Amino acid sequence: MQWKGRQQSRNVEDRRRMGASRGGVAGVGGLGAVVIVVIALFLGVDPSQLLQQLDGQGGQTGGSTAELSAKEQAEGEFVAVTLRDTEVVWTKLFRDQLNRSYDPATLVLFREGTTSACGTASEATGPFYCPADQKVYLDTAFFATMRDRLGAGGDFAAAYVVAHEIGHHVQDELGILSQANEIRQQVSEVESNRISVMIELQADCLSGIWAREAAHSLGTLEQGDIEEALNAAAQIGDDTLQKNAGRRPMPDSFTHGTSEQRMRWFQTGLDSGRIDACNTFEARDL
Repeated sequence: MQWKGRQQSRNVEDRRRMGASRGGVAGVGGLGAVVIVVIALFLGVDPSQLLQQLDGQGGQTGGSTAELSAKEQAEGEFVAVTLRDTEVVWTKLFRDQLNRSYDPATLVLFREGTTSACGTASEATGPFYCPADQKVYLDTAFFATMRDRLGAGGDFAAAYVVAHEIGHHVQDELGILSQANEIRQQVSEVESNRISVMIELQADCLSGIWAREAAHSLGTLEQGDIEEALNAAAQIGDDTLQKNAGRRPMPDSFTHGTSEQRMRWFQTGLDSGRIDACNTFEARDL
């Protein structure tokens, strides 16, 4: 992915020089739950139990400031460029396909932990989108987790993470996310998980649309980039995560979709380039 020296988004809130802040944990869609699932499955516990334990941590730590390493500075620039690309793409697509304007999200970079309107963002929760403040929360250390623990390395795999979370913001802008989450609160756990899968697969599809535009309109993709994104989608499928943790896949517990589903819906967005092609809620086959 060609990103060095390119325009960066102004909608980045960099808190990495601040001390970590701890509070209640609240995951809101996206890839954030992946880290919780990975840790929980390796420990052999229910992910909800781990979330409850984290939620019980109170107080705040830090208050000190820390300098950013050259690696962290480069990661911040990379994220800001990727975010800017999503803004260009979705502004264009909202105008051309929906005849409406796009209001960009803010992306918060943090180190170890910080507060959000949805609770604490931390190393454990991983990246997530918070609809309450319309911000994406990201500790760039998650990129190393993807590479070293999940087998999903590469700069475009990291860009896919950002694009997926912005996909949730697109859902929020369209009113889809609020409606889906409202229904989830009224149904059984199994049905709630099924709706969660639809939400996540749609975000994968929307990230595929972004990848298409990045290639065709922005010309920033390099050979192997799409393969990196597809591999990332495969490595974070619910079935693959559970298998790699030595457990039998339990479809009723899936919240993000299988590896095959995640790859297929990313490819759907990549091939079609159309928002209406990403309607997972009415799809006959997820």
